[in-house]
Amino acid sequence: MNSAALTLRPRSDLVFDPQLIRRFDVNGPRYTSYPTADRFVEAFDTHALGVWLGARAMTSITLPLSLYVHIPFCNTVCAYCACNKIVTRDRARSAEYLKYVAKEIGMQAALLEGDHKVAQLHLGGGTPTFLSHGEMRELIGTLRKHFEFVAEGEYSIEVDPRKVDFATVQLLAELGFNRMSIGVQDFDPDVQRAVNRIQSVEETANVIDAARATGFKSVSVDLIYGLPRQGVASFDRTLEQVIALGPDRLSVYNYAHLPGAFKTQRSIVEAELPSADTKLQILAHAIQRLTGAGYVYIGMDHFARPDDELAVAQRQGRLHRNFQGYSTHADCDMLAFGVSAIGKIGPCYSQNFRTTDEYYDALDRNVLPVMRGLELNSDDLLRRSIIQALMCHFELSIEGIQIAHLIDFGRYFAPELVELRKMEEAGLVEIDDQWITVLPRGRLLVRAIAMVFDRYLRSDRERARYSRVI
Repeated sequence: MNSAALTLRPRSDLVFDPQLIRRFDVNGPRYTSYPTADRFVEAFDTHALGVWLGARAMTSITLPLSLYVHIPFCNTVCAYCACNKIVTRDRARSAEYLKYVAKEIGMQAALLEGDHKVAQLHLGGGTPTFLSHGEMRELIGTLRKHFEFVAEGEYSIEVDPRKVDFATVQLLAELGFNRMSIGVQDFDPDVQRAVNRIQSVEETANVIDAARATGFKSVSVDLIYGLPRQGVASFDRTLEQVIALGPDRLSVYNYAHLPGAFKTQRSIVEAELPSADTKLQILAHAIQRLTGAGYVYIGMDHFARPDDELAVAQRQGRLHRNFQGYSTHADCDMLAFGVSAIGKIGPCYSQNFRTTDEYYDALDRNVLPVMRGLELNSDDLLRRSIIQALMCHFELSIEGIQIAHLIDFGRYFAPELVELRKMEEAGLVEIDDQWITVLPRGRLLVRAIAMVFDRYLRSDRERARYSRVI
């Protein structure tokens, strides 16, 4: 691949410029929230969350609810994984865990003022389908006992196709799930051996076919570039196989190798990781293949068919970003259950304890298992709205921000605008009196652009704990 800027199909409204990417490819947050979770403080505790759950009905407009349940268990460990997980084959552990999760659900629901209508549910992990059929029925039954699920809601679950058959998919549909996210990462056998995840195209196709046969509205596939033993040619074969499966959405994530932070990654042989230039070539080729196959680049590694809800929501200005990534449900209050789960109520975030011992201990003492959190101030809320707009829509109305937050944008963000002017000179953004627009060459670098408005990063330039933008 030559180093000249590669202009992709017009439908993607995206330009891949390797030189600009190398220049602006820094370490930075993914902005599933602002402020990011590493800024949460232990001073925000169980009492603080209880206060905000009770204060929810005091707002003039009650937001719909989004629920997240973290299921940490996995049968086997994937070497690249950075999730909070427990690798075990002991089924008794999930049974005990669900009892505590049920208690937490009941405690939060009892404190929650306002209606209990749910527009969104997501089960993540770990591997949610580690649960037996009976346990899955038990969990959904507990949630439905305390909350009212609206008919048109978005109810999704992460699925490992190596552990799922038609009967399981059918059960999920009967329980109300209508969206599915399937982990693939890479179909190349050599790459799979290097990361300890052996998964065939056939078993993946069987799960996708089962989802369609049982009425799932959307199927998403996750891929990762930058894994050991990957190359452009091998990843192209994976892309061809995935495109043939026809998922509604795809995510193509950048592998962040942080063995100091994630023990499982220490089994990966660093010498087998692709070079930075090879990673760029893999990404460029993936964008070409996916946009050429008709997928729309949504942003931040995500692609969707033009008629998928994500693409429609982006065109209509309704796209939102939360802890599960892009969402069509704008700014729901999110209740989160289970170890390490992060929730959002009004202007605050909360995160549960990371280990089951701490989580169980808190619930045994009849207190919410809050490890840390944050109550956002007016500056946080202002900057959150800016970062959301850039990440979801690639443009920002300066007048809209001024009216909503009663500020003089140019004066308030004078230092940020100086930094943005450098990006404007490079062709990443366009700035005028009314709009800040992320240009086609800047779309892949939107994280770097959003970072300009991150007040915490402006005072803390230590970014090694974050993954690279590309």
